[in-house]
Amino acid sequence: MTLDAANFATIANQICPMHVSVDADGCIVSVGPTLRKLRPEIVWEGAHFFDVFTLARPRRVRSVEDMIKTAGSKLHLNFKEAPQTGLKGVLAPLGAGQGAFINLSFGISVLEAVREYDLTSADFSPTDLTIEMLYLVEAKSAAMEASRQLNLRLQGAKIAAEEQAFTDTLTGVKNRRAMEHILTRLIVSGRDFSLMHVDLDFFKEVNDTMGHAAGDTVLQRVAQLMVQCTRQNDTVARVGGDEFVLIFEGLVDRVQISSIARRLIASIEEPIPFADRTCRISASAGTTLSPAFGVGLDGPTLLHQADLALYAAKNAGRARHLFYDPSMEGEEAEAS
Repeated sequence: MTLDAANFATIANQICPMHVSVDADGCIVSVGPTLRKLRPEIVWEGAHFFDVFTLARPRRVRSVEDMIKTAGSKLHLNFKEAPQTGLKGVLAPLGAGQGAFINLSFGISVLEAVREYDLTSADFSPTDLTIEMLYLVEAKSAAMEASRQLNLRLQGAKIAAEEQAFTDTLTGVKNRRAMEHILTRLIVSGRDFSLMHVDLDFFKEVNDTMGHAAGDTVLQRVAQLMVQCTRQNDTVARVGGDEFVLIFEGLVDRVQISSIARRLIASIEEPIPFADRTCRISASAGTTLSPAFGVGLDGPTLLHQADLALYAAKNAGRARHLFYDPSMEGEEAEAS
C-alpha cells in the first residue's frame, strides 16, 4: 500500500511536528505545525529552504544537492531572521530527484525555545524526550513555588512567634524582655535616649474593690494612652503588674520630657469607665537620661536610676514626675 501526499503530510505532522520537506530544487513543499508556529508570518510553501534557514554545519554544504548527500548526519542550522533560534536536524532523501524530508528539533536549547515561543507539550511528538523534560521542568517549577510558599509561611510564623515573645499579651505593648533587648541595643549603639519608669497610683484599690477584670481594663487603657503620648520609634513596655517603662530614642531634653510626663499623668487621671462604674487612678514617673551621669552605664544601672526617681516622685506626693539625681542614691524611697 502506498501513501498519497495528504496522508503522508498528516502522519508527518503527528510524528514530526517540526519537519520540513523540500523538492529537488530546494523549495519547501510542506512544514510541520510546530515549525509553522515559530514563524507564522512566513508563507512556507514555495519558499526556498536557504531563504529561511542558514546551515552552519556541515560547512561543505552549499546547495540542496550537497545537503541531500549528508543524509543521516546531524545538521546544525538557524533561522535567517531574528530571533535566530538554533536548530538541529537529520535529513532523509525521498528518492532520486524527489527532494528530502528533514526532521528538526531544538537540541539543548529547547527550554529557551519553549519560553520564547510559548510552546507546550502539544507542540512536540508524544515520543519526543522534550515532553519528559517539560514535565520535569513543570514539576520543578511547581516544587519551587511550593517551597517558596512554605518558606514564606515559615518566615511569617517565625516573625509572629518573635513578635509574640516580645509582646505583653494583655496590653499589646512590649514586655520586659523586649525592653531589655532595646535598652541593650541603644547602649551599645551609643545613642542618646531617656528612660522613664511609670508606676500607677491607687491601682491596687481598683483590683481590690472592683476585681481583676477592672484592673485589666485600666492597664489596657493606660497602655493606649502611653502609645498616644509617644512617637513611633519610642518604646512602651509593661515590665510588671502596674509598672511601665518608656524609652525615648534620641530625646534627652528635660523640658520636652517633662511636658510628655505631665501630659501622660493628666491623661491617666481621667476617669476610666468599666461596666457601670468608673475607675480612678493616677501615675508617678521617674526619668534618667543616658548621657547625664557618666558614659557606659549599663541597663540595670539606668533602670535603677529611673526607679529611684520614680519613688522619689511617689514620696513627694504622687501624680508627679522627677528626674534622677545622684543625691537620691542611698535614700529610702518607699511608696505608701
